[in-house]
Amino acid sequence: MSDLFDTMTISSYGMRAQGERIRVISENVANVGTAANTPDSDPYQRKTITFKNTLDRELGERVVKVDSVDDDLDTPFPEKYMPDHPGANEMGYVRMPNVNLLVELSDMREAQRSYEANLGMLTQSREMTARTIDLLR
Repeated sequence: MSDLFDTMTISSYGMRAQGERIRVISENVANVGTAANTPDSDPYQRKTITFKNTLDRELGERVVKVDSVDDDLDTPFPEKYMPDHPGANEMGYVRMPNVNLLVELSDMREAQRSYEANLGMLTQSREMTARTIDLLR
């Protein structure tokens, strides 16, 4: 019976991690059009999330947790021609966020599927626990 509770706990860790991933992706999508305010300032910097496997000593199992949320320093800022914008340089170009909407939407779909898979495991474990309790009555 404790194995079923352990499974539910592991699934809940996965759901929390994917929920945080969805939050980070949502922040990126919300700022996709946030340009730099001045020619020498940076626009919104895309965030990336990293997970890690951690030993939960109480549970005695490895679980997934968020390791860090960092700025994407590898992807360059694209430039858009907007000469009337206050953030335009002398050539009329404004630095835009390094957020690619297609990448974010793909990541969102993957996170949603992972969340749903963990939810499915949680639901199955709960149902199996309920059936076991019914059998013991």
